[in-house]
Amino acid sequence: MSLGPYASFIVTSYAAAALVVVILIFWIVLDHRNQTRRLRELDRSGITRRSGRGAMDAS
Repeated sequence: MSLGPYASFIVTSYAAAALVVVILIFWIVLDHRNQTRRLRELDRSGITRRSGRGAMDAS
């Protein structure tokens, strides 16, 4: 497979795009873990979510 005179540019572009996608996936995984941990801490401290209440419970 020959990419011609622009082979280095093409390969570098694909590598940069792949790196950005990997970084975004890693960031999302870390954020999910952080949000899950924070929700567990709030649940343990007794703070409940508003979406967990029924329509009749809201004042």
